[in-house]
Amino acid sequence: MTTENTINYLDHVPGVLQRFEAASIEIGKTELAPGLRHLVELRASQINQCAYCVKMHTGEALKDGESHQRLERITVWRHVDDFTAAETAAFAWTEALTGLGIDTDYAALRADLRAHFSESEISALTSAVAMINLWNRIQVSNH
Repeated sequence: MTTENTINYLDHVPGVLQRFEAASIEIGKTELAPGLRHLVELRASQINQCAYCVKMHTGEALKDGESHQRLERITVWRHVDDFTAAETAAFAWTEALTGLGIDTDYAALRADLRAHFSESEISALTSAVAMINLWNRIQVSNH
């Protein structure tokens, strides 16, 4: 939901938003699987309560062949067996980088990621999580 006093950032900082978009495009050119990117962007958007982005990433995931069941259960990924070990490692990383908890053991999370992904893929995943958090914050600022 947006209010009548929203700010059109594109009107005021178009160069910044264009660079954010360019960065998003570059992330799409990395080794990160598009399906996994949809899932982590959706999970971060859920955590950040960005309704616009949740709707957008759900639609993109469905368009690319993701199932309704998995998308409905992503919020409870720790309690279901719908996701692979690699996906759950990516979700844990996404949640850690989105919430930035003071007690988070990033070394343990990186070790789990390394069991499933190359350093190049981890770098792309980290970039995707950072970028969706940035977009979520811009969008949520107009709720």
